[in-house]
Amino acid sequence: MKRVDHIGIAVKSISETLPYYTETLGIPLLGTEDVPTQGLKVAFLDAGNVKLELLEPVSEDSAVAKFLEKRGEGVHHIAFGVADIQERMNELKEHGVRLLSDEPRPGAGGAQVAFMHPKSSFGVLYELCDKSGKQE
Repeated sequence: MKRVDHIGIAVKSISETLPYYTETLGIPLLGTEDVPTQGLKVAFLDAGNVKLELLEPVSEDSAVAKFLEKRGEGVHHIAFGVADIQERMNELKEHGVRLLSDEPRPGAGGAQVAFMHPKSSFGVLYELCDKSGKQE
């Protein structure tokens, strides 16, 4: 893993939550994006050494909608930046780590993403995030 790329935070409403981050905490908003493949709207925040992603479900059957229903708002996942996501996925599988998909999927910010099953990661949902195919 190269670094922590971002921390995903599940929220019911970005418009209601965003002022807390931008005004109360003073964290700059970098932008927002719709991610139809994940059923999400995402707000990107620059917290200095790590980015925060506010994740609002726009589909009732999205993973984040199910997370909110079960656990409420809060930290959803921690994403690690990787250079070759397929290679890293193969290495993790060789070490017995269960992934939520066999292939990377399109994610926010032009990244290719894959998730490690929390049962393989001591209860934490980790994301592999490969942005090597885009300019940062």
